[in-house]
Amino acid sequence: MNMNRKRLLQLLGATAVVTLIFGVRVRSGAAAAEQVIHLTAKKFEYSPSEITVKKGQPVVIEIVSLDRKHGFTIPDLKVRSDVKPGGKNIVRFTPDKTGTFNFHCDLFCGSGHEGMAGTLVVVE
Repeated sequence: MNMNRKRLLQLLGATAVVTLIFGVRVRSGAAAAEQVIHLTAKKFEYSPSEITVKKGQPVVIEIVSLDRKHGFTIPDLKVRSDVKPGGKNIVRFTPDKTGTFNFHCDLFCGSGHEGMAGTLVVVE
């Protein structure tokens, strides 16, 4: 085998290994960066009613309605979603400021609807 060809094959093999290792690290790091919150909604409460997340860290809230259609909104962070029964409802956002923010149901769900609320705390 000619020396140039042998060297070329060695370089291609090394490049493939580095690419594979780097690609795996990027994917696993990105998945670990999301904070996943499991939230249930039912007349007339969210559980948990207080959530703490980090500023700048992507957040995924998986909301399951246990009874009927609800709404989920965090007005100060411009987050909003319908919450339909029968499956997971996914809400994705990245908080860009710290503080305490209220979330609530914004679809009338019966007497007691006005108390269906919670708090999102964003820390540094």
